[in-house]
Amino acid sequence: MSRSDPASPLQAALPTCAETRRLDALTMQAGLAGGILMERAGAFVAATALRLFPTASRVAILAGAGNNGGDAYVAARYLAAAGRDVVVFELAEASRLSGDAAAASAGYAGPRLPLTQVRPEDFGLVVDGLFGAGLSRPIDGVAAEAIRRVNAAGTPILAIDLPSGIDGDTGAALGIAIEAQATATFFRRKPGHLLMPGRAHCGQVFVGDIGIADATLASLDPATFANEPALFLAALRLPTLAGHKYDRGHAVVLSGSASKTGAARLSAGAALRAGAGLVTVLSPASAVLVNAAHLTAVMLRRCDDEAELDAVLADERLNAFVLGPGFGVGERARHYAGRLLAADRHVVLDADALTSFADIPDDLFSMIRGSKGSAVLTPHAGEFKRLFPDLAETSDGKLSRAREAAARSGAVVILKGADTVIAAPDGRAAINATGTPWLATAGSGDVLSGIVCAQLAQGTPGFEAACAGVWMHGKAAEAFGPGLIAEDLAPMLPKVLAELTADRG
Repeated sequence: MSRSDPASPLQAALPTCAETRRLDALTMQAGLAGGILMERAGAFVAATALRLFPTASRVAILAGAGNNGGDAYVAARYLAAAGRDVVVFELAEASRLSGDAAAASAGYAGPRLPLTQVRPEDFGLVVDGLFGAGLSRPIDGVAAEAIRRVNAAGTPILAIDLPSGIDGDTGAALGIAIEAQATATFFRRKPGHLLMPGRAHCGQVFVGDIGIADATLASLDPATFANEPALFLAALRLPTLAGHKYDRGHAVVLSGSASKTGAARLSAGAALRAGAGLVTVLSPASAVLVNAAHLTAVMLRRCDDEAELDAVLADERLNAFVLGPGFGVGERARHYAGRLLAADRHVVLDADALTSFADIPDDLFSMIRGSKGSAVLTPHAGEFKRLFPDLAETSDGKLSRAREAAARSGAVVILKGADTVIAAPDGRAAINATGTPWLATAGSGDVLSGIVCAQLAQGTPGFEAACAGVWMHGKAAEAFGPGLIAEDLAPMLPKVLAELTADRG
């Protein structure tokens, strides 16, 4: 769990605002004064500004009344020492500051003006130090007007910690919020750096080491993470030199009718590329010829009813299943899901399988809780609302909604979107940041289901399998680039797997 261990899940932790305050307090209790933390934070902000915006000779610093403002005063001092023409625009007069922020203000000897007088168009860079991650109410008054002017000016903005107006825990914009080109934060990112719309407001995020120890973070047992290889890499089951295809599991995808077979094939092809040793498509008789015309390495088997599915389940080597893509909505999907879960198979339920339980979600959740296999649900926002209508209406944020859904269902929940959240029933959750806007295309979710199923087939635990699948899916999209369609994702997976195996050694 040391700072030098890049494979530790601790490296991917995203402390909440409450945890961040606790980290500061524990660090100070251990002997590192708050003023030193603020000095290091401000120095990092200044260094980031000089590196990213080297031609910005005039810098406007927006300083709030709290510790975020204290960081801003320290940054102003360092930038002035580096030869920049710095002006601090204050939300509060120096006499109203207290503690470390007051000391930081006293240490800055340069020009300062009221925030109402800021003219961002006269500067080459604006440093936003108005409000930090702990903001709990919408910004109004003088600060809101200043943010409007700064956003409209087009001058580059570097935010301290988080752009002012962004909730550090949910990523929500509390009224108006700074639209930054870059953000300088400290020790670890927070959930609001990755959750939308906060992620879009942050620009590129840079993290500075200000002296908080990893052991201090470990003592808090964090449960929120960035979805990065450090989180899941140690749990991944990769091929071994002495292994064979049966060691890598046998993934199965259930196909829909003759006119709806494409989704299942997308999922099956992705499962094979993502590492499953064998993959079979179970097809109704009416669709066997259609599927046979398109499948080569993926095997094909007829399955027309529950009796034939039971015959498939008699072979325990077939250990992970995808049900939903193009399968059809209704009683048949519900019965098939029940059979798979009762047989203790690992199951990815997507699309039509989720919609089939819209009126009776508790029946699905009961079956999941009674199964010994891992269950992964992959809803987009609409499907989530059908299964969890009360949660979809809450204002607690996406992270909270996904966590509650996982706890209620007993399944790992992948709540898809630009800021996909993966949540486990035990409270762990991860926020994904891989991918591109081109993933918003028909069939990409079917591919994701196959990638996740492949990890389950190989024996990776449910939460880590889901996290790895989402990460790989996004990285495959990045590897292809613009113009992506669903069929392009699976061929990119070898590049993604090469990166992962190199990291794993």
